[in-house]
Formats: sequence, C-alpha cells, structure tokens
Amino acid sequence: MAARLSVWIEGVGLLGPGFEDWAGALPVLDGSSPYVARPLSAPVPASLPPAERRRVGLSVKVALGVAHAALAAADTPAAAVASVFTSSGADGDNCDAICQVLASDDRHISPTRFHNSVHNAAAGYWGIASGAMTPASVLCAYDASFGAGLIEALTLVANDGAGVLLVAYDAPYPEPLNAARPLPAAFGVALALAPQPSERSLARIELELTDAPADMLADPALEALRRAIPAARSLPLLQALAARRRARVVLDYLAPLSLALSLEPGPRA
Repeated sequence: MAARLSVWIEGVGLLGPGFEDWAGALPVLDGSSPYVARPLSAPVPASLPPAERRRVGLSVKVALGVAHAALAAADTPAAAVASVFTSSGADGDNCDAICQVLASDDRHISPTRFHNSVHNAAAGYWGIASGAMTPASVLCAYDASFGAGLIEALTLVANDGAGVLLVAYDAPYPEPLNAARPLPAAFGVALALAPQPSERSLARIELELTDAPADMLADPALEALRRAIPAARSLPLLQALAARRRARVVLDYLAPLSLALSLEPGPRA
C-alpha cells in the first residue's frame, strides 16, 4: 500500500456475546463497566419480506442487524452507499446441512439451502432488505477477513469519493464442523464510512500497513473474544472509538503484515 488511506466513521453497528448494540457496548469498551459475556439475541430482520425472513439464518440476521444500525446512526440511506461484506465463513448451518445431505443416500439439495449457502447471501439479502442498488463487494480472508474488508472499504471510499458500508460478521458452525473450526459465538460489526466529515462523524481513521504486532486487549475476556472470532479482530478499533481520543491501534491482517490505524476524534466523539 503506497499511500495511507483516510476516511471518516459516521456510524457503528455492533452485535456479539454481551453486546446488544453500539450504545450499550460503549461503557464496556471505554472501561467504565465490566464485560459480561451473554448469549447473543439476533434481531428479527423485519426489513425482509416474510418468505425471505423465514429462510435466513443467524449469520444473515447478524449482518443485516449491524448494517441497519450503522446507517441509522449515520443518518445515511442505503441507496447512497456501496457496501463491503466480509466473513471468514458466512453461513455454517447451511454448509453443515448440505454436507449431511451429500453424505447420505439422498443427495438432492434444497434450492433454498443452496442459495443461502453461498458466500454472498448476506449481501443479496441486504439488497432485498434495503432496496439498495449500489455495488456490493463480498470477500473472505479467513482470520484476516475484517482487515481485508477494511482495506477494501477504505480503498473504495478513496477511489470513488463516496460513502461505503463495511459489514463484518461471523457465526459458529454446528458439530462436527465446529471441532475443526471452533467459533464460540456470532459477532457482527458495521461501519458507515464517508470521504468527508459531518456533524455526525465519530472519528477520522488513517490506515497503513505495518509489521508491528496486533494490539491485545487488557481485559482477558475481551481479548479471548478478539482471538476467537475473526470479526472481533475489530475490537481494538472499537475500543479506541469508544475512548473518544486520539489513538493508534494495530489490527491483525495477513502475517507478517498488520494494519496500523491512526484515529482523530470527530465532532460527535
């Protein structure tokens, strides 16, 4: 990356074990309240038509939930921004169901199962739910998926001079896949990004590649969450946003590289 990438964060959506939303997470992330892990309750995707609503799994519910929350906080219509969806594995439940069918004598796969198993399912449902006709990028970089999505989103903002919605999400696999790829819980984060500041801006972030090690969190439970779920690699950035002050954080990426982010608080910090 020859030059630094710079954008403004206008809104945040967050769901995870112990995190019901961004506002509720702030006291935990800024250190004023202890972190208590609680089971995640995924929101019902009311923006989807009833037929689609019945078909979506946990990963899509989490992705749509944080996407809507970030844009609502930014007061930005979905039609005004492109989107980047990134996940290390997407819908593990459908993957497991398809594998079970393929391992049986009856190998007829449900079309509904198939179209929900593809990696771009959440982006497709986002288009249905929001009515957005803007471009949507979908990617996966295993444990580096959040970092890869962040680079993609910042590059789009820099190239197009327009807002971008970044959505990172993960959900656990059922057994026996969980034994090979253990994810303890679902986690989702969305960032509404803009090329210019507004009165709603939370912070300006500037990104560059580095070979410095990724930041670890002082709270052992939060650090365990960061290490366990790829989308939760965003936690050092979210913690810096919650602190509302200048900061430099280093996030995991593709070893030996990491992502160094410089944060400057915005008007809404």
